[in-house]
Amino acid sequence: MKKRVILITDGDLYALKAVEHVAKEIGGRCISHSWGNPSKLTGEELVSLILSTPYDPVLVMFDDCGYRGEGPGERAMRVVCNHPEVEVLGAIAVASKTHLAEWTKVDVSIDRFGELSAYGVDKSGLPDMEFGRLDGDTVYILDELDIPYIVGVGDIGKMAGIDHAERGAPITKQAIELILERSDHHASSKRRNTDQEENHRQ
Repeated sequence: MKKRVILITDGDLYALKAVEHVAKEIGGRCISHSWGNPSKLTGEELVSLILSTPYDPVLVMFDDCGYRGEGPGERAMRVVCNHPEVEVLGAIAVASKTHLAEWTKVDVSIDRFGELSAYGVDKSGLPDMEFGRLDGDTVYILDELDIPYIVGVGDIGKMAGIDHAERGAPITKQAIELILERSDHHASSKRRNTDQEENHRQ
């Protein structure tokens, strides 16, 4: 069985506390050592930690801290995504006030009030004017990787205090639940199609 992983493009202390809180609530595991601004661990080190945990899903943080080009977080993300024993369910793309014009496509965004939108959001979690895209520091690589579902959010653990861990990190939790819900729906559809093909052969 492959390890089911959700990628999160933020790694500061606020994000760590929010992701750890949500991981406990959903019965998953946050790779706490993945926090860092920028990321400190290599992709190979992260894969080792991911494969060693018995929990599901596994939440992993990546952060480039505005590094120009492909930074340490994005290099690590590439290794994790391409590992044969890892199944990436989706990614949470975190907005930031980047000055490097780095952006990614998103399937949906969640603003700081918990509303879903086809438009992006900014760092504060407020709706943006860009349709289907989000600006951030560690996000452009998401378009290059085979990630089934990308959810855009504001700055995790912050958003004017709304997503603070002490408040239950509701926006982070909603984003993770949305990815899990979409993944379960996709898996159910795949099983139904397989069953139909087998019945047809019989």
